[in-house]
Amino acid sequence: MQTIKDWLSQLDTQTIINLGLQWGGKLLIALLIYVVGRRIIRWLTGMLDRGLQSRGVESLLRTFLQRIISITLTVVLLMMVLGQLGVNTASAFALLGAAGLAIGLALKDSLGNFASGVLIILLKPFKVGDFVDIAGQAGSVASVNLLNTELITVDNRVVLMPNSDIMANPIVNFSAKDTRRIDLVIGVDYKDDLQAAQAALHKALEQHADRILKDPAPVVLLVELGASSVDFAVRPWCKSEDYWTLRGELMETIKAELEAAGCSIPFPQQDMHVYQHNAGAAQV
Repeated sequence: MQTIKDWLSQLDTQTIINLGLQWGGKLLIALLIYVVGRRIIRWLTGMLDRGLQSRGVESLLRTFLQRIISITLTVVLLMMVLGQLGVNTASAFALLGAAGLAIGLALKDSLGNFASGVLIILLKPFKVGDFVDIAGQAGSVASVNLLNTELITVDNRVVLMPNSDIMANPIVNFSAKDTRRIDLVIGVDYKDDLQAAQAALHKALEQHADRILKDPAPVVLLVELGASSVDFAVRPWCKSEDYWTLRGELMETIKAELEAAGCSIPFPQQDMHVYQHNAGAAQV
């Protein structure tokens, strides 16, 4: 503390003026660089946002990219300001690089989720509201974030799936298309009249003609002679939103029509044959 006082006491007016001129000019130029740089950064990020918006990029990804670019350019701007003030920026860049490497290693799982989140937003394998099945988890997509995706199951449970797990597994999107095909396998007894059974299946389809699409036309055909039944495939098409309701109602109607036609729906059964051997008593 005494050394600083001694140094200040030795300063004359001319030295103070020279120091003021020297550092005042540097500070003024540094301030000018910072103000102009911030304006340029805002202009660039705004132009980026408008460009991404015109290409239909999700708002979440646009906001994140804006922030990343703004932070990166701000760091570069601060390095320029420090360089103008005479600070050795090479050491600062080396320190930032080491810190970035350490943070990257510590957050590698989060970075993997982030990269997968960017791919989900860009590739759009599904959107909010779609009903999907991913890695055995089925539900409606509630939100897509950069680190995870939120699903709401049919029994109203919330499932948060890491985005890296989503991209590593097959994605089944039941809402991607406007129409779906109902695949039913209906078995009848071997003793039943196959023509009567097939006519009953067609009659059941006709009762739901208001929701079954005519193109593609519904199909009823014999597909297998099974172990305990003769199996028919019933394949009508419908709108995706009608799938589950129509499927349940159609199965109920099919059972009623088959019974009305004198046909039965068999269940697997086995015949067991018991043999009893009685050895005769030995005669002497």
